[in-house]
Amino acid sequence: MGRRISVTVKPSSKSPSVTELTEDALHAAVREPTRDGKANRALIELLARHFGVAKSTIKIVRGHRSRHKIIDLA
Repeated sequence: MGRRISVTVKPSSKSPSVTELTEDALHAAVREPTRDGKANRALIELLARHFGVAKSTIKIVRGHRSRHKIIDLA
């Protein structure tokens, strides 16, 4: 287990962005809708770019169907 981060996601946004609220809390906006897990995949891609890591090192631990998620960053 690496770093645990709490993320609040806003799907269907005009532009993707990541805002760091605290060291372990983020607010992320993604363009994709919540249908078929598109927003979750977009979130993982966005966080991978933000942290400069591979997508495979980011896992959604809790909140797959919620706007409030817990992410593991290996």
